[in-house]
Amino acid sequence: MSGVGLRGAEVYHCPFCAGEDLRPVEEPQGAWVCHECARVFTVRLAAVDTTQIPGRVREEAELRGGTS
Repeated sequence: MSGVGLRGAEVYHCPFCAGEDLRPVEEPQGAWVCHECARVFTVRLAAVDTTQIPGRVREEAELRGGTS
């Protein structure tokens, strides 16, 4: 998975102002600072709903004997 490393997922836009001038910071761990609005934030992935991924839905239908 590209963009994912020891620091977590790569962030491209500030969730508050949509700014792109972001830099990782030491504390809190995994946090980013936006140099456009001066906010420090973290982003955490809670879950991935695999039931709605089109390829997964098709695979499940094929496993049950249905057609897509």
